[in-house]
This record gives sequence, C-alpha cells and structure tokens, in this order.
Amino acid sequence: MLGIKEIQEIIPHRHPFLLIDAIDELEPGIRAVGYKAVTYNEPFFAGHFPGEPVMPGVLIVEALAQTGAVAILSREENRGKVAYFGAVNHARFRQKVIPGNRLRLECQIIRQKGPMGIGQATATVDGKTAVSAELTFMIG
Repeated sequence: MLGIKEIQEIIPHRHPFLLIDAIDELEPGIRAVGYKAVTYNEPFFAGHFPGEPVMPGVLIVEALAQTGAVAILSREENRGKVAYFGAVNHARFRQKVIPGNRLRLECQIIRQKGPMGIGQATATVDGKTAVSAELTFMIG
C-alpha cells in the first residue's frame, strides 16, 4: 500500500489537487487501485451544491487519471515524468458521490505506444459504479 508520501514521490500533484489518499494495489505500468475518502471538508462542497453536496464529476475523472498516472509513472523508465490528459472518452456518470463515501478508483492501462496510452477507469462506491471513462494520456 502507498500512502500520500509515496504517491507524491510518483506524481507531482499536491494539496489541494491531490485527489487520492492511498494506493492499495499497484502493478507498475499495468494497473492501480486507489481510494479517496470523501469528506464534508472538501473545498468544492462549499459551492457544489449548497444544501446538497455532490463531488463534481470532473474531479472524479481527475482522481481516476491520478490513479492511472501512479500506475504508468511507477515504471522505472517513467520516474520523474508527468502524465498529461490527451482525451476523455466514453465518460459515464451513474451515481452521486457525497460526503462520507469511500471512493474506490481503478485504472487499467489497456494500450500504450511510446509516450501515449489509454487507461480504462472506474470509480465505485460500495461496489456500485459512480463513474467510468476511457482516459488517454501522454507522458511528458
């Protein structure tokens, strides 16, 4: 298991934009499974939405991308590099993510050619899919 400190050694994201708390499973270059404990103290809940806090879908996609970045950047030849978004395809938002949820983030690298690749990503809460998407990345 990787904690915040180990995650920060792999990806450049920092507070308040580091959106994963831990990585429980890691196969470098192949897949990663992480978690985000969604708390009421998240800054975005102040405005999204007052009286009915919902985690923005784009931030869930970003958390999935960060999980995929841990997978791809944990390969020795990619250490110290950055993974950038190239595209988000087939994104589906199936249920709300609210304070108190434990968001499970999984990204499987399904294709890679040179510095570009694609990850299949799924975010779940209590075994139910909240978001799924195909994420294209470029290693810079």
